[in-house]
Amino acid sequence: MESSETSLTRHLASEAQTLALGEALGRNLAPGLLIFLSGPLGAGKTTLARGLLRARGYRGKVKSPTFTLVELYELSSLYLYHFDFYRLDNPRGWLDAGLRDYFGTDAVCLVEWPEKAAGTLPAPDIEVQLAHAGDARDARLVAYSSAGRRCLSGVDA
Repeated sequence: MESSETSLTRHLASEAQTLALGEALGRNLAPGLLIFLSGPLGAGKTTLARGLLRARGYRGKVKSPTFTLVELYELSSLYLYHFDFYRLDNPRGWLDAGLRDYFGTDAVCLVEWPEKAAGTLPAPDIEVQLAHAGDARDARLVAYSSAGRRCLSGVDA
């Protein structure tokens, strides 16, 4: 069973609360983090990513990179790569696209639809699982590494 230090849950009654959770994560990012964003269509993955980027000072448009596979955000103190693997037909598709070099660097990598690359991605530091809860969303955040636990420890309880 996971300790309270390595996971937390949130009920997100609005888009503003999803943005706020992303902002809380964004304030605690460290270079090298790999964060998986899981959940069905419309669960708030890109909204959470938008909040995370806003916390780091990014004010531009944030869209899911469904057709480009990856968007790069150059922030003042780090690079952040936002991946969306929804359209992958083969778990190795991201490798075939030459994206392996983005992982394991000093950048932060956010991956939407990581299950589409099952078995080929490195293990995440944090997984954010989003689910529909009527008109709201439920979020479960799990840290799998010491860097992930440090990031989650800064999210308000």
